[in-house]
Amino acid sequence: MEEEIKQAEAEKSSQGQNGAQSDIKGLVDQLEAILDEYMVKKAPFVLPIGIKEFIVTVSPYLIIIFAIMALPIIFAAMGLTAFLTPFAMMGGYGYGWGFAGIISLIVAVVTVVMEVMAVPGLFKRTKGSWRLLFYASIVSLIGGILSIYGIVGAIISAIIGWYILFQVKDMYKN
Repeated sequence: MEEEIKQAEAEKSSQGQNGAQSDIKGLVDQLEAILDEYMVKKAPFVLPIGIKEFIVTVSPYLIIIFAIMALPIIFAAMGLTAFLTPFAMMGGYGYGWGFAGIISLIVAVVTVVMEVMAVPGLFKRTKGSWRLLFYASIVSLIGGILSIYGIVGAIISAIIGWYILFQVKDMYKN
């Protein structure tokens, strides 16, 4: 009897997690549909095919270069954050500075990892790699909003990035 109860509780927990995952996937799919509408179909201007081809060809190399350049900065930020946070707390900066720094660091790491994971598919021009870049842009926007200090910049960056990303979306196939 106890085993049946535990099994039923495990199934409920599993269903709850799957429900949350499907809700998030549904929201991301809705966002993608909205952005596709406004960044491609209703866009004030469309990028010429030559520019799209250039962006798609160069983007994997740019991601590799920027990831290599970002690694020392991320490692330095980890060390500085760990070292300076107690002093910031004593200096009265407290919760906001530490929270923003940690959120920014986590977002940077997650974004760089997702972009690097997309690189092999970008060379092959797969839709999955495009989707990874889209997810990375969402993570970056959420991180910018949560860090409080760069909300406007995060929104502007997301809009510009999404415009370019959705303009080249048709260049990636399954």
